[in-house]
Amino acid sequence: MWPQDYTPVGGSLGVSALIAAVPVFVLLILLGLMRKPAWLASLFGLAAAAAVALGVYGMHAGTLVSAIAYGAAYGLFPIGWVVFTAILLYNITVATGKFQVIKDSVGSLTEDRRLQALLIAFAFGAFIEGAAGFGTPVAVAAAMLAGLGFSPFYAAGICLLANTAPVAFGSIATPILMLAGITSLPLDRLSAGVGRICAPVSLIVPAYLVMVMGGWRALRGVLPAALLCGVAFGGTQFVVSNFIGPQLTDILSSLAAIGSLVLLFKFWKPKEDFNFDEHSSAHVAPPRHAMGELVLAWAPYMLLVVFVLAWGYKPVQVLLNGVTRSFPWPGLHNVILRVPPVVAKPAPYAAAYTFNWLSAPGTACLFAALVSAVVLRMPVAQFARVFRNTVKQLLLAELTIGSVLALAFLMNYCGATATLGLAFAATGMLFPFFSSLLGWLGVFLTGSDTAANALFGNLQVITAGTLHMNPVLMASSNSAGGVMGKMISLQSVAVASCATAMKPEDEGRLFRFTLRHSILLASIIGLIVVFYTYVAPQLAP
Repeated sequence: MWPQDYTPVGGSLGVSALIAAVPVFVLLILLGLMRKPAWLASLFGLAAAAAVALGVYGMHAGTLVSAIAYGAAYGLFPIGWVVFTAILLYNITVATGKFQVIKDSVGSLTEDRRLQALLIAFAFGAFIEGAAGFGTPVAVAAAMLAGLGFSPFYAAGICLLANTAPVAFGSIATPILMLAGITSLPLDRLSAGVGRICAPVSLIVPAYLVMVMGGWRALRGVLPAALLCGVAFGGTQFVVSNFIGPQLTDILSSLAAIGSLVLLFKFWKPKEDFNFDEHSSAHVAPPRHAMGELVLAWAPYMLLVVFVLAWGYKPVQVLLNGVTRSFPWPGLHNVILRVPPVVAKPAPYAAAYTFNWLSAPGTACLFAALVSAVVLRMPVAQFARVFRNTVKQLLLAELTIGSVLALAFLMNYCGATATLGLAFAATGMLFPFFSSLLGWLGVFLTGSDTAANALFGNLQVITAGTLHMNPVLMASSNSAGGVMGKMISLQSVAVASCATAMKPEDEGRLFRFTLRHSILLASIIGLIVVFYTYVAPQLAP
């Protein structure tokens, strides 16, 4: 069994951390400075990670290849699977002409671009995040905004920024459940901790979203809606996470935001229209449609909600998981030894791949797409054509997702990610701030708050014990900080750009756009954790 070494360069944690971060630097340089497309940056980042794993950490070549294959497999399923089926569902609505009716119905609620962004990207996207997660909200909401006339760049940017507040409780609270399982801390206290950190930020995200896209003038015109949306979502998020539990937090919070916005639109509208950029389509008064036509047009997304909620219902989950197959990944499972201080005592590093082909969120989306095709009376030949075009549309996006997850898993199994985590943990009294950035780094690398919690959750608890800090708060900060890494993960960028048919060369621009906001919001999360640690520890969970 090969033991991980977290300080392979002369026993120095600082130098080892710099070397371990080389793949991250490669991604940042290629995307942020050289403006290369995400798929190319991810492949070069993977090559850099392989060089570090072999040349610095001394990982065996066979184990390295197995770790890459394991990560790529996880990237393609379940993550790439849900992206594909979500875009397939959207393409069905476009091909049948029903998306035009959806556009008209949203336009009849409000023609204002800012309010459409709040309703679709933030509120509806949060609902899809709470029910499905794994990239589904970005794929669905970004495609809808692009269809409504937003330019591809702004549609993608808006959805990536909006998909922050609900991530920690996404997919029926899967990240929190993972955090509780990996740390053995009480689920209700972790739920409360993440809620107390995230809720203050959720209050401002809708307003922040509008201001980022259009400045203060844009926000001033819709300030009542932005404040109402933030209070409805953030307030419900706090109450449900603290007093009910994590599973329904996103669902109830998003419904509160949607309901409050729709009700507000009945009695109030902005005094003047506002376009985020010159590439947005001009506003045209939408035609009215009969109720039956509206119901038929929205049927695919209503079916999506029904199937996703059914897939999250425990008795149904048990039934669907009856055909799930899990097996140890060849050449990787338990062949690597994790050692302290990353774990409490030496333990084999498991690598079990779960092929939950029926219970996966992507399969729920597929059923929604298939039933939608029947309900909309789509000819078989047309469905086959849409399916084939969706495959072609997503080839580079799927390559990006597979490459990024291969990079992340390789860094995990060779020990490079643990080296970076220990470097953050060595910050001592500043650790409450950097603990959230550790979660942020984990999500940037893996694209998943669940994976980041599995990766760093226990390290947070061990470090908190060493520094005599609140272990629940530190573990919660990992998940809360991680949500701000979602908007810069390459798989999210790939999903958003593909859903909006963005030009590949604009992916680097999109990454640079979200990076600064990601760092700022993650820093705010860190300051909130510092407040709970040193200023008001009695308010911490």
